[in-house]
Amino acid sequence: MRDSCKELFKKLEILPLYSQYIFSISKFVIKNKHLFYTNNQIHSIHTRLETNLHPPTANLTKFQMGVYYSGIKIFNNLPHNIKDLANEIVLFWNGLKRFLLTNSFYISEEYFNYQRYSIEN
Repeated sequence: MRDSCKELFKKLEILPLYSQYIFSISKFVIKNKHLFYTNNQIHSIHTRLETNLHPPTANLTKFQMGVYYSGIKIFNNLPHNIKDLANEIVLFWNGLKRFLLTNSFYISEEYFNYQRYSIEN
């Protein structure tokens, strides 16, 4: 019998591997903010996604799988209340860790579908 360890991870406050990956990539993005552009830096149109990081046009899969491009996708999928803390590094890391401990993401699909499910419910 194969039982899920999600509740045990939450109880012991351990991040599953993919959640650790999200945490590390997000830390990279925050530490290297100067390497990234936000949507409002690229165009002057005010939208609800204007503070998201702007993904560059990329046709190469190798680039899309890299840290830079993956970091943009992961950061942009974070809840707004965590992204809003990006200028306060310690608060950002604490909020991100709390979010990841609460949700215990095992695979990328869980993480990237998180926003959709939380909006629909």
